[in-house]
Amino acid sequence: MAGPGGSGGAERGGGGRGVVISDNWPGYSLDLFTYPQHYYGDLEYVLIPHGIIVDRTERLAKDIMQDIGDNDIVVLCVLKGGYKFCADLVEHIKNLSRNSERFISMKVDFVRLKSYHNDQSMQDMQIMGGDDLSKLTGKNVLIVEDIVGTGRTMKVLLNNIEKYKPKMIKVASLLVKRTSRPDGYRPDYYGFEIPDLFVVGYALDYNEYFRDLNHICVINDHGKAKYRV
Repeated sequence: MAGPGGSGGAERGGGGRGVVISDNWPGYSLDLFTYPQHYYGDLEYVLIPHGIIVDRTERLAKDIMQDIGDNDIVVLCVLKGGYKFCADLVEHIKNLSRNSERFISMKVDFVRLKSYHNDQSMQDMQIMGGDDLSKLTGKNVLIVEDIVGTGRTMKVLLNNIEKYKPKMIKVASLLVKRTSRPDGYRPDYYGFEIPDLFVVGYALDYNEYFRDLNHICVINDHGKAKYRV
């Protein structure tokens, strides 16, 4: 099997902003990695191993530090899927800040969006935690999300935040999904561009399951049926 960067694998995205995983990337065999036994039989393959996620997140932290490291930042973490990526990203930025002449002050706040039901995106979306968004006025805001698909969800959130007139808004997403109905939205920073697959792991869930899976994996039909609500 070709590895990332090899034939049919992953390549660096335009502008160096993300790693592109092609549609014909076969992924990694589950037998090559450890993962929770209660998910045996529920997954197709490993799309992105945990170690690669960690390394890529460290590089995103460096890019963010270089671009906006002179500013105090309010990090707005999108729950629930974004919490692990956010925690790791913030920790990497803090480590860079400690070893740099530029000290970056970060405050982390949370917002929750609800737009998924089973494996189909719902038409309606709820934003919870928005009562605190007024505190973002005049601030430098970094929104941290787990995955961006059509971009519709993020646009709704951005429109809500922009009403409070922050000084700056940047968006960092671990994943960007290539969908059949993209609206042209791309986050300022993203780790990986992936095919239109339903992925779980690294805090991305399927009806609250798979958050304890460290790798990003593709769920199989058996797993969908098992955990469907």
